[in-house]
Amino acid sequence: MKLGIIGSGNIGRSIGNWASRLGYEVIFSAKNPKHAEEAAKTAGGNSKAGSVSDAVKSADMILLAAPYRAVEGILSDLGSLVDGKVLIDATNALSPDYSSLAFGFTTSAAEEIQKLAPKATVVKAFNTVFAQIFSSQNPELKGRKVTVFYASDDKQAKTKVAELITKMGFDAVDAGPLKAARNLEPLALLNINLGYGLGHGPSIGFALLR
Repeated sequence: MKLGIIGSGNIGRSIGNWASRLGYEVIFSAKNPKHAEEAAKTAGGNSKAGSVSDAVKSADMILLAAPYRAVEGILSDLGSLVDGKVLIDATNALSPDYSSLAFGFTTSAAEEIQKLAPKATVVKAFNTVFAQIFSSQNPELKGRKVTVFYASDDKQAKTKVAELITKMGFDAVDAGPLKAARNLEPLALLNINLGYGLGHGPSIGFALLR
């Protein structure tokens, strides 16, 4: 399985590094090519750096880990290259001060991305977990697996993303259709407020007990 990474910030680097360790062939890309090269060098294994179009062309799944404000331009430049691809949306559309969501109750970042790339299959995932959890490559906190929620309208795409989540050792939980991202994005905001606003720090996570 080939995983293309768009964005080599903390989320993109950490998940790409972990996926490479699990045997995925990872192609890192970023606005600054040097950042992609650094990420690939750190990941080692089956990883390399390339342009954004390179990452998309050769990948089975694409992790969109760039800032949400950059997404429209990225997808516009890629055009039909994303057609037929599984596009994992790890973004959170937040206000500049991270205090509120950019969207309300009638849509979500994931649904807006699906509109921008109608022939791709968008799966919302990874957005409710801090990058520090991914970079530690430890899916547990105090002996309990952290839950990674995912949502999509496509069953096969869900299966592929859930497989990656499970291989990483997390508790993969199907949150429903893509519009369930309207629930997952506020959950990410709660995580940020708990971690940074209320002083719990980034080594926290949610777990669905059942």
